[in-house]
Amino acid sequence: MTEALATLLLATLMLMGSPGPATLSLAATGASVGFRRGLSFLLGILAGLAVVISGAAMGLATLFENFPGIRITVQSLGTAYIVYLAYKIATAPVLTDEEQASARQPAFIDGFLINLLNAKAYAVFLAVFSQFLLPGDTPLLAYGLTGLVCFGMGVTVNISWLWFGSAISPLFRRPRSARILRTTFAVLMVLAVVAVLMP
Repeated sequence: MTEALATLLLATLMLMGSPGPATLSLAATGASVGFRRGLSFLLGILAGLAVVISGAAMGLATLFENFPGIRITVQSLGTAYIVYLAYKIATAPVLTDEEQASARQPAFIDGFLINLLNAKAYAVFLAVFSQFLLPGDTPLLAYGLTGLVCFGMGVTVNISWLWFGSAISPLFRRPRSARILRTTFAVLMVLAVVAVLMP
């Protein structure tokens, strides 16, 4: 069990910790509005994560395999939404400290939709449940324990990305570096989606 848990933790850290739409948008949010004001967005991302983990554990892969139209619809909606968010990040104005304090912060629903429509999230957890399932006396226990570990790692990883964004927020006060960083975040978000969608 210890070896299986260590393997699951390492795999989950590598899969979830790598840059993707959710993590990059958290970093951009932390950089734009700060850690505290990004917490609502973070909670939305974690709620969406819980839904994706539950869906993967309940056999969402089978549903997508048997009904490819559903999978394509979810991927298309997710791709469109993430490209829209990437555009908003890339074109956001540079804010002074006073403007940042009064800027609209991303809402819970924004974060929830990001993970709910995030192709990378589904790919990650379908891979985890098919290859790194923890042993359990029953399948329900095995999937439940694996899901809890994944969610715990997700909390850690996503908090870290939001904190990272807030730590580099001083760079977002300089117009040139802000534009470069925002564009970089946006491009990486789109590339992360493309990487998941490519066969």
